[in-house]
Amino acid sequence: MILDLIALEDSSRVWIYQANRELSYEELDFARDKLFPFLEQWTSHNQSLCVYGNIFHRRFLGLFVDGSKSSSPSGCSIDSSVNFIKTLGAELNIDFFNRMIFAYFENEEDIITASKDEFIQLYSEGKINQETMVFDNLVETKGDFLKRWVIPLKDSWHANFVD
Repeated sequence: MILDLIALEDSSRVWIYQANRELSYEELDFARDKLFPFLEQWTSHNQSLCVYGNIFHRRFLGLFVDGSKSSSPSGCSIDSSVNFIKTLGAELNIDFFNRMIFAYFENEEDIITASKDEFIQLYSEGKINQETMVFDNLVETKGDFLKRWVIPLKDSWHANFVD
C-alpha cells in the first residue's frame, strides 16, 4: 500500500538511488508512471508493504518501507526493487548504481554531480569546501533522510576522499 511520506514512521527503511544525470521532465513522468505501479504490487512473503517512493530533485529515486505497519522487506523483495531500478535505468539509459558519482549543492540552489576524481579536484581547487552541502545517499531510515540526507561535506563519508 502506498502511503504519504509523512505517514511513515521515522524508523522506515529507505534506499536512495542517484541517477548519473538529471532526468528530463518527460523522463520524470515516464519513471513515475513505472514507479507507482511497482510500489502498489511490491510485496514481502506475499504480503503488501506499506511504502512510499518518489523521485527527488529530478535525479534521486527514493524507496521507503515502513516495517511497523506491514511486513519488513526481505531479501527477495529487496532484490525485486533492485531489478526494478535496473530495468528502469536501462529504459531511460540512466545509471542508478554508480556510488562514485557525488552530488552537492552549488550556491544553495543548483545540484551538481561529479565523479570521485572530479570531486577531489574541485576540493583541491577550492571550488568546494568542508561546508559544501552534499547528498548522503547512504541514509538508512526516513528519519535520517529528513535530517541527514543533505549535510556539510565535513560530516559526510565523502570527507574520506578529500582529507
